[in-house]
Amino acid sequence: MKFVSWNVNGFRAVLNKGFEEIFREVDADFFCLQETKMQAGQADFHPEDYYEFYNYAEKKGYSGTAIFARKSLGEPLSVAYGMHDEPVTAGMVEEEVHGDHDDEGRVITLEYPDFYLICCYVPNAKDGLARIEYRCEFEDAMREYMVRLDAVKPVIYCGDLNVAHNEIDLKNPGPNRGNAGFSDEERGKMTELLNAGFIDTFRYMYPETVTYSWWSYRMKARERNAGWRIDYFIISDRLKDRLQDAVIHNEIYGSDHCPVSIELK
Repeated sequence: MKFVSWNVNGFRAVLNKGFEEIFREVDADFFCLQETKMQAGQADFHPEDYYEFYNYAEKKGYSGTAIFARKSLGEPLSVAYGMHDEPVTAGMVEEEVHGDHDDEGRVITLEYPDFYLICCYVPNAKDGLARIEYRCEFEDAMREYMVRLDAVKPVIYCGDLNVAHNEIDLKNPGPNRGNAGFSDEERGKMTELLNAGFIDTFRYMYPETVTYSWWSYRMKARERNAGWRIDYFIISDRLKDRLQDAVIHNEIYGSDHCPVSIELK
């Protein structure tokens, strides 16, 4: 099975930049989006061989996530939007239960017989770490949510996680130490997540490879490859023997991020 994740930085915008062709060429079983920046009915993209799931932020033009799931794999056993106090179980199809972190359209969970798939757009800590307290609360809630799900069946967690975990994951670690995305707090939360029984798929496959998934639009950062690796697939440790590859598709344009993907047996 092939899973793809992409922060499109505006779904309507990327639809005008060849998204449909990219979608068909990549040919994923699950294609997850972050930062869709839209409301229901604002995007005309309906691939007939995929189920569509959207989580919209209450604030217009902000955040938002989506998943396209191949119909030939069957309908998900359940679909949940946001994080919940209890594990997602069969019978929760299309249920929307909004809690402290569920009004910004940041999380979609699909349940299948053998795994949970979580698509997530993690909050940015903002300049000066203005939102770091909320960011850390979100991280703690997500880790607890994933651990609860993982007690039921393996978890595949993907998205723009807005953190470069280690120095190898960004071009200029020294000047960025303490900045949003490379603060000790955010990096520590990623370490806590991995220590809770999960692996960073790309770094597991390629421990020494330097490559990035996001580049600022400023100062020709992508041309200079002055980037950050902040888009991930994180999976339950017991899935690692099924992991065939993890790829960062930096040849694909259309957003300030590029897609990332994994393949599982």
